[in-house]
Amino acid sequence: MNRVHRAIALVAMSTLALTACGPSDDSAGGGSDVPTATPTTSISPSAPAKPPKPTPPTKPPTTTPTPSTDPDYNVFPCSTYDVTFTASLAEPTTSSYLLKITNKSAKPCRVLGHPGVTFGDLDGQATERGTAPGIEEAIRLAPGQSAYAGLMGGPKDIKSKTVSSIAMTMNTESDLKQVPLKASTPNLNVSDANSVTAWMNDAEDALSL
Repeated sequence: MNRVHRAIALVAMSTLALTACGPSDDSAGGGSDVPTATPTTSISPSAPAKPPKPTPPTKPPTTTPTPSTDPDYNVFPCSTYDVTFTASLAEPTTSSYLLKITNKSAKPCRVLGHPGVTFGDLDGQATERGTAPGIEEAIRLAPGQSAYAGLMGGPKDIKSKTVSSIAMTMNTESDLKQVPLKASTPNLNVSDANSVTAWMNDAEDALSL
């Protein structure tokens, strides 16, 4: 065989060898060197969010004052405008009288301290006898109820005088002007011994102090 024929034979054999090897590993797997394109999802721009509506300012709750639960919080001192007044002879020898007031108003009032007692046209007034309870312990006089005080006298002497009436004002612990209430006291002996007790709930207590 000459050299030409041998070269042709070698080429033919090389071609057969390449054909026998078959496709590459990538081709056998059905794959491709070109990456598969991933489908993309188009995103539409969302509408701008509406700003929240402003909240109207809240009004502070209004507080209604509630009345006190104390039933006596608005009970004021009794004045001569609230009561009727009488004087009854209790002891003729000493010219001692029982003084009585009755609440004629439609609401309760407090009876404070001692009554102020003056004697007819004479100057001065009866001195206070004993002590009176404080305003917190003072008598609460409901409509129609009464309170009592004792007007104490003494025997007649050369300095004493007699009057036919007395006048009374209430202690209100204020500058309230009052109209004095008068009561008849025939031949009442007036001297330095005259004194008056504080208002009390009981008539006997008022005369025994």
